[in-house]
Amino acid sequence: MERRAQRQILVLPVVGGVCQFLTLHLTTILTFQGAKQVLRQVGPGLVTQETVPCGNCQGSGQVIPEKQRCKKCKGKKVVETKNVLELYIPRGARQGERIVLAGEADQLPDQEPGDIIFTLTETPHDVFERAGADLRAELKVSLVEALTGFNRVVITHLDGRGLKLNVQQPNGNVLRPGQILKIEGEGMPMKRSDARGDLYLVVDVEFPEDGWLKNDAAVQKLRDALPKDEKSEEKHEEEEEVDVEWDADMEEYGAGSGDPRAGGAEWEDDDEEAEGPQCATQ
Repeated sequence: MERRAQRQILVLPVVGGVCQFLTLHLTTILTFQGAKQVLRQVGPGLVTQETVPCGNCQGSGQVIPEKQRCKKCKGKKVVETKNVLELYIPRGARQGERIVLAGEADQLPDQEPGDIIFTLTETPHDVFERAGADLRAELKVSLVEALTGFNRVVITHLDGRGLKLNVQQPNGNVLRPGQILKIEGEGMPMKRSDARGDLYLVVDVEFPEDGWLKNDAAVQKLRDALPKDEKSEEKHEEEEEVDVEWDADMEEYGAGSGDPRAGGAEWEDDDEEAEGPQCATQ
């Protein structure tokens, strides 16, 4: 991976070269202390003395006269340059890991250059989610496939391979909504190892649209094909047929009541409340 970066580099102090700041006689370099003492007001009638960098030499302690400054660096001894940095991201690298390029930061006179540190940020994927070396994805199947089986490519992996599942019927497995299928060794690679994580597929059964059964004969044919309901119906002295709202939202459950269980939430255990009221210490 390549990244473009801009940094400061020292100008080579060679006679006849780009910059000759080291060839100047010492008498032509103005020497400062690099810092000075100033008074700063911190409140009405209150001042404090502090040390600040010298404005003439910018804290370096030296100033090259203007007439003797290099035309390229203008006496700053550094110039801006652009270069391409090559990064090696190891297989299996994770979110938040750092890649350090030692000594590639700005160069300054009489100082060791610092490092450039890159922090890896994973870009969200349209299909896969990652946790460690494992991957997670949804497996969308039709109701017919969930009940009768299938033999097809169910997902395209990150390397372009198609992963194929063969679910046989009859006498096979019926897929249920939310069921988890694990494919070993199809996750992310692990660093410094040939091993890989696992791929977890979460089954999402896509049901037919409303009204797909057109007549009573089709309904009866489906009932005959499906397993019989062996539950015995409980008898009641009084029965009432009620209307139902098909697309209700659980967020409306207990809305506005102030009950912590509203919206489908559960009571949270509170040990302090379970102990009951406590006497105040006098």
